[in-house]
Amino acid sequence: MRLDGKICWITGAGSGIGEAAALALAGEGATVVLTGRRAAALEAVAARVRDAGGTAQVQPADVSVAEAVQAVAAGIERRFGRLDVLVSNAGGNISARAWGALTPAGVDEVIGANLASAFYCVTAALPMMRAQRDGVMIHTASFAGRFVGLLSGPAYTAAKHGVVAMSHSINQAECANGIRSTAVCPGEVATPILDRRPVPVPAEERARMLQAADCADLIRYIACLPPHVCLNEVLITPTWNRGYIAAQHERG
Repeated sequence: MRLDGKICWITGAGSGIGEAAALALAGEGATVVLTGRRAAALEAVAARVRDAGGTAQVQPADVSVAEAVQAVAAGIERRFGRLDVLVSNAGGNISARAWGALTPAGVDEVIGANLASAFYCVTAALPMMRAQRDGVMIHTASFAGRFVGLLSGPAYTAAKHGVVAMSHSINQAECANGIRSTAVCPGEVATPILDRRPVPVPAEERARMLQAADCADLIRYIACLPPHVCLNEVLITPTWNRGYIAAQHERG
């Protein structure tokens, strides 16, 4: 129970990586605060945590809205007086993502869901972590946050590059306050975000991808590192990397 007594705030906690991370961190003894837009999905995750003997609190919010994020953070501070781990995991993409189809509304949706939301969560969490001179921030970025390609679309790619840069800047500014930030950059993960792909991904391909539990194991590892260790960035991909396989076929 390496996180016994710790408070962990997870965004995008209603499914996918966020759901798996909630279960993993609660399994280490943490109290998990679950945030997302769908209250029913969050309650279902909280029930799974409690059924496994863990402690969960549901705080629904749209994290692309700054005021909503601040309200959740204020609630955490009132109830617990501290925040030990932030898992900034909320994100999403759109089907009309290529330049020929992208609209200003689509840009706002993708940047808001992936980049602005991460900034809002960091600015809400920092005061608590500074006061206690300790804290871990874990941000779900993407393989697209390190490598520019066509698959994810320009808005998502730019947003995730921004998340990686944001995370490194936190370490530069806050290391003297005992705060550690990690950008987790997964390749393809079999989560509901795949349902937004313009070309459907068949079940046999999803089975070869990273699974949400794989990413959650990594998040748990990072959260449990000792305070003198900062894991700045992690790139994790499926062994069967579809981008690499496609490139091999193109080379013949």
